[in-house]
Amino acid sequence: MKNRLSYSTVHWLSNLPRAILQRRAPKRVNQWVKWLAPGLLVKRWLLTSASGAVLVWFGAAIWTKQTPVFYTTQFLQEFVGRLATLIPNNVSGPLVLAGGLGLVLWGQTRTLGTIAEVLMPDGDEELIDRLLTHRRLNRGPRIVAIGGGTGLSTLLRGLKQYSANITAIVTVADDGGSSGRLRRDFGVLPPGDIRNCLAALSAEERLMTALFQYRFTTGSGLAGHSFGNLFLTAMSDITGDLEQAIDASSQVLAVQGRVLPATLEDMVLWAELTDGRYVEGESNISEAHGQIARIGCTPSNPRAVPRAIEAIESADYIIIGPGSLYTSVIPNLLVPEITEAIARCPAPRIYVCNVMSQPGETEGYTVSDHIRAIDQACDHKLFDAVLVQKNPPSPKTLDRYAREHSHPIQLDREAVARLGRRIVIANVIDEDPHTGLIRHHSGKLARVLLRWFDRAAAHNLENS
Repeated sequence: MKNRLSYSTVHWLSNLPRAILQRRAPKRVNQWVKWLAPGLLVKRWLLTSASGAVLVWFGAAIWTKQTPVFYTTQFLQEFVGRLATLIPNNVSGPLVLAGGLGLVLWGQTRTLGTIAEVLMPDGDEELIDRLLTHRRLNRGPRIVAIGGGTGLSTLLRGLKQYSANITAIVTVADDGGSSGRLRRDFGVLPPGDIRNCLAALSAEERLMTALFQYRFTTGSGLAGHSFGNLFLTAMSDITGDLEQAIDASSQVLAVQGRVLPATLEDMVLWAELTDGRYVEGESNISEAHGQIARIGCTPSNPRAVPRAIEAIESADYIIIGPGSLYTSVIPNLLVPEITEAIARCPAPRIYVCNVMSQPGETEGYTVSDHIRAIDQACDHKLFDAVLVQKNPPSPKTLDRYAREHSHPIQLDREAVARLGRRIVIANVIDEDPHTGLIRHHSGKLARVLLRWFDRAAAHNLENS
């Protein structure tokens, strides 16, 4: 583990100038002083520019045989002497100093303001604030998040507030809905989960989410398709494969981080149920309403995307989940190279357990059942800790889910301890008062995960 300040400490230090000055200085002075914050790589270049201007002046004077040092010294002596006779030096000195500093600050402010008008025409944020945020996020830990469905996109939405070095590794086993239709009609890998992750990491998330999630309701062949799925399908055809399509789309959407498919092979899930049935296809597994005894995929050993392996090997932090256990999380771990890379990685690794059971997949499951299912599917111990929701949802919400045969995942501490996992308990859910739906709260979830990462990284550093 690298010897670095914890991310929460870096985050606090980078915001220190703002915290100090917000109450004690006018807004414009506040913005000026922010340019002195550490790590911006601005002060050194301003000083270099000023030094260069002085050298240019001296060089021109020497070239024209003006002996600049002598004349400059003589002029300054005469000027200061006359000024001291008119105004006492304890008054004139500070006035001249203040005037010089004012001109420098005014000139630099107007220069930077002109640049900001071009780079940020909306004008809703100061250039220095954008630069401070950029530097802070780029110093963030290298995080690899593995999963799919709405759970992964929710997680990414929170993580991007703490780091720009995020790699999302996404399942490509989906065969239902719009993604399934495109997969059958065009032979492309399902773009649905990737679409959600790209929107979550986009710089203009609200607009991009609305655009990418827009579903056509009419039109021959268009009804039911989302714009984002069609966009990625078209980009795949233009660029040659889904990985290049994602890269091109990331540039268009100004994505903060990377989104990678787990594999580029045509991966089809299958499951053997305890009642003896064999079910093929991700959507059919959920609809079979049976207890899963074993899960796998065809081909049995799909090749991983090389950049996904590189991201895992260089990761500071690996997060698995949240998401549907058998149809979002485990499909990524059925790619042997990914599983082996995670097992080798010395970085802290944590699994985010679901809050509620999923009908047709995890009915009656406890936290330890989720862990055993992952261990069995990939034959490796892939994570050190599991994050579990602390307080149960409201009775009203529980009643709503009970009608759909869904119940809270129970924490069986002793069984989890026997599996060699640490338990992290926190309140990380968000209940919608109108629909009664439960989702992980992106901000709370990311905050808890980064706090645990700081502690785990410090512990690893002490033991290294």
